[in-house]
Amino acid sequence: MQLEIACCSDKGLVRDHNEDSLANDERLGVVVLADGMGGCQAGEVASEMAVKTIIEELKAPFKKMVLNKLDALHQNHRISGLLERAIIKANKAIYEAAEQQTRYHGMGTTVVAAVFYTNTISIAHVGDSRLYRLRNDEFKQITTDHSVLQELIDCGFYTREQARHSPNRNLVTRALGVTETVNVDVQEQNVLLEDIYLLCSDGLNDMLEDSDMHTILKDNRADLEKMAQRLIDAANEKGGEDNISVILVRPLSFSSKSPENWWEWLIKFFPFLQKS
Repeated sequence: MQLEIACCSDKGLVRDHNEDSLANDERLGVVVLADGMGGCQAGEVASEMAVKTIIEELKAPFKKMVLNKLDALHQNHRISGLLERAIIKANKAIYEAAEQQTRYHGMGTTVVAAVFYTNTISIAHVGDSRLYRLRNDEFKQITTDHSVLQELIDCGFYTREQARHSPNRNLVTRALGVTETVNVDVQEQNVLLEDIYLLCSDGLNDMLEDSDMHTILKDNRADLEKMAQRLIDAANEKGGEDNISVILVRPLSFSSKSPENWWEWLIKFFPFLQKS
């Protein structure tokens, strides 16, 4: 599908550097956001390793699917699995780097990633970085945080309103690089044209209520770049206590071409295929 993507990141008003990392590949329909953890800039290393590894791990299998001219149904069955394996590979790379280099010991990162294809989105995440969707006038959190706070909400100890003021709000129960293995939550959702998808680090949703984000998305719907900057500015206006990162994605059109035309369309993105 044709996508419009806007990315924006800011260190906020309190932190002295930015440990968030963002990446996207419009040709593959991939977006990735990671929020690093660890002292001495190790969190920055972990988040950068995560987004780079995930993007690189997806490129080769995607090209293989193109070379084999797999039909859309077979691609759909494989993409969520490929995304999960790419994140597991990133976890392994970060964990091994932390084990081998003392200055990186204890580093880790959350991650949220999505792949858009045909009329579907595959979503994978570890930690408390989130993905939201604005569909018509409904703004909905699609991912569920892997955090102590979410577990306390689930068991009824906190209401969501009480949770916003809890000192435990930044304690995650899963992250990449902390242990040798990691469980990745993966899901698939149908996509509608003109949906808006928001991926964000907790520096955004800790500062803003969901209703605040909803209003900003509605009021700036025509311009994703403006929307992304307005979200960052609003989080800073509320205190900017952490790094703030957002990725916004809007599907613009789905391909309705025949397989032959579909193949010609792919050659535009992967010229090397013409020689095969």
